[in-house]
Amino acid sequence: MSTELQGKKILIITSNSGIERDELLKPLEALRGFGATVTHGSSKGGITQTCLHDADKDVTVKSDSALAALNASDFDALVIPGGTVNADTLRQDADAQRIVNEFVKAGKTVAAICHGPWLLIDAGVVEGKTLTSYPSVRTDLMNADAADWVDTEVKECPANGWTLITSRNPDDLPAFNKAIAGALRAA
Repeated sequence: MSTELQGKKILIITSNSGIERDELLKPLEALRGFGATVTHGSSKGGITQTCLHDADKDVTVKSDSALAALNASDFDALVIPGGTVNADTLRQDADAQRIVNEFVKAGKTVAAICHGPWLLIDAGVVEGKTLTSYPSVRTDLMNADAADWVDTEVKECPANGWTLITSRNPDDLPAFNKAIAGALRAA
């Protein structure tokens, strides 16, 4: 295990079901492997249900806390996994929106993959940003006044004191995790 992110605290937020397994577990493992402390918060706390390709239920994962009990002031970066059901549920969660806005106002790193940018739209933080996502989210981002959508494995967008990192899908996870670690090293 590396110690390059020792002392850094990362929050991964999800709903309690429909989370794309690798988009939760791979960043969690990779960022812990870099030495960071990673907390998984879910809408209700307790058990979360992951899935494979938005269809087949896979493993369950116990989250560390309910979103209502979490605050950006305790963390250095926020990670939002995808999964259609997960992202659609999170975008309607007032605590998830609050957390995103706290991270943005504090000038911290926010990273979202696949359908995760749906939460960023509902939190009102994509206007004028250049980002990527799962292709079907592109129109939603453009309608929310994102400056540009790009088809690339990872897009880093420094934005008014905070950093936005986005990726398209599970195939992009190595670049996504590396970009998060790089942003935290630079912070």
